[in-house]
Amino acid sequence: MRLVINLVLIAIVALLIWVLIGSIAEPIAFKAEKEKRENAVIDRLIKVRQAQELYRNITGEFAHTFDTLNDVLKNGKLTKISVFGDPDDPDNISAIRYDTTYESAMTSVEEMGIKLDSLRYVPYSAGTEFDIWADTLTYQKTLVPVVEVGTIRKNYMGKYGDTKYARYDNSYKPGSTIKFGDRLAPNTSGNWER
Repeated sequence: MRLVINLVLIAIVALLIWVLIGSIAEPIAFKAEKEKRENAVIDRLIKVRQAQELYRNITGEFAHTFDTLNDVLKNGKLTKISVFGDPDDPDNISAIRYDTTYESAMTSVEEMGIKLDSLRYVPYSAGTEFDIWADTLTYQKTLVPVVEVGTIRKNYMGKYGDTKYARYDNSYKPGSTIKFGDRLAPNTSGNWER
């Protein structure tokens, strides 16, 4: 009888140890996974923002779709203007010369390390694409291009996309959006940069 009681107590202690280890390991695993996935998404959004800026340098506006963005960056040309002389010197105005050359946008895309084929996809999301929106807006009496690109956190958090994991991080909201740009202002900052 004593042996049975000791075995039951050992089993209870083992179960309590397992529960304790699980309660410590889960928040650590959540934090590590959240950080890894969020950093990958932020890195991709930064690349999308760089690609949109190149597109705007070519066309004067932002791309409405990833297909348009890719097409223009693969086939478009960037204007490079070189200034010879000092434009700030009033005595030397006639000696100033401007030279305009054109360079393939793909050269800049490759230098920046942008992969156009995977640019549209949210990392860790099994093929979900970023939401992309672009238009023009009258801002302070001037017509300006605006863009917003992002996704909700639930799309890339996998099993951690559940609200129950907010108990480990008070600021974690799986339904919130991670994005850059703003539909109401000419701003290309990311909401992770604030």
